Amino acid sequence: MSPTIAPRRWLARPAGWRGWLMLAVVVVLVLLLLPYVLTPFLHFGRPVSTLMLGRWLTGQRVERVWVPLADIAPVLPRTVIVAEDARFCGHRGVDLAEIRDAIEDDGLLGARGASTISQQLAKNVFLWPGRSFVRKALEAPLAVWMDLVLGKRRVMELYLNVAEWGPDGEFGAEAGARRAFGRSARDLSAGQAALMAAMLPDPHRRNAAKPGPGLRRLAGIHERRAAKALAACVVARR
Repeated sequence: MSPTIAPRRWLARPAGWRGWLMLAVVVVLVLLLLPYVLTPFLHFGRPVSTLMLGRWLTGQRVERVWVPLADIAPVLPRTVIVAEDARFCGHRGVDLAEIRDAIEDDGLLGARGASTISQQLAKNVFLWPGRSFVRKALEAPLAVWMDLVLGKRRVMELYLNVAEWGPDGEFGAEAGARRAFGRSARDLSAGQAALMAAMLPDPHRRNAAKPGPGLRRLAGIHERRAAKALAACVVARR
């Protein structure tokens, strides 16, 4: 009779479960660290957002024309800063003062409205849309890293080129300006830039091409504030 062959130890159930657990931990760590590794490469090329990728994969329309920051009317980034992230030039990716104020005003959930432009860029390029504390927890340190590695001008350039600016797959300032006003982002007036900035939080329901009274009122506020803002950290000089 042939001797009985003992089962290999790595096939034993406890060792197998530990192996799968370790593999899962490694995969999670890789996924968490990957955005930090990829961030320096955002200095180059024309990155897209996860939302754009999702639309491509599902066969939906995507319209995006990349425009360098220097070729965008300076009033647009200035107005976007006023509308979305007033302390953009001063903070380091996360606005702790804004988060504190949001929590004091609306409770912990209010912090969702305190996202900086850097945080929105981190979400757009590496994470997913929607409201989630998990996403917020991942978003904040990544925003700090992106702000440090890329600098303010590149962060703004990327943001203006990946932000959703229309209900039918329009991404980036150029596609948004062409849809709303039939002109290039280079030629936007102060009023048009204000309307585009005002529609950013909800481009599916806010229409800069046919603004209602509420959107006009909000755009007027942004336009007046932007007229007084310098935003020297990002505003392009032609």
